[in-house]
Amino acid sequence: MLVINCPWCGPRDMEEFTYVGDGTLKRPEIGSEETDQKAWYEYTYIRDNPRGPHLEVWHHAAGCRQHVRVKRDTLTHEIHGCWPASGEMADTTEGETK
Repeated sequence: MLVINCPWCGPRDMEEFTYVGDGTLKRPEIGSEETDQKAWYEYTYIRDNPRGPHLEVWHHAAGCRQHVRVKRDTLTHEIHGCWPASGEMADTTEGETK
């Protein structure tokens, strides 16, 4: 069982959370209609299936109801860090930037 360290509530069981999705996705910019359709299609339906450390968004549904960014290794399920979804992430040990 995963334990997610909620920035507001502290360590909590994964069962209190709902997985929202990929934390690296960016919404498409509004532009021409043709570009918009392709960009929105890719944003909505096309997903990578990463192996290793990956940034995700989780919702603390049974707690404070806040969204949390979680850096989780999809291979080992080890959690490397948790941050508020709206704030900046702290530096990680792998040397990644904010």
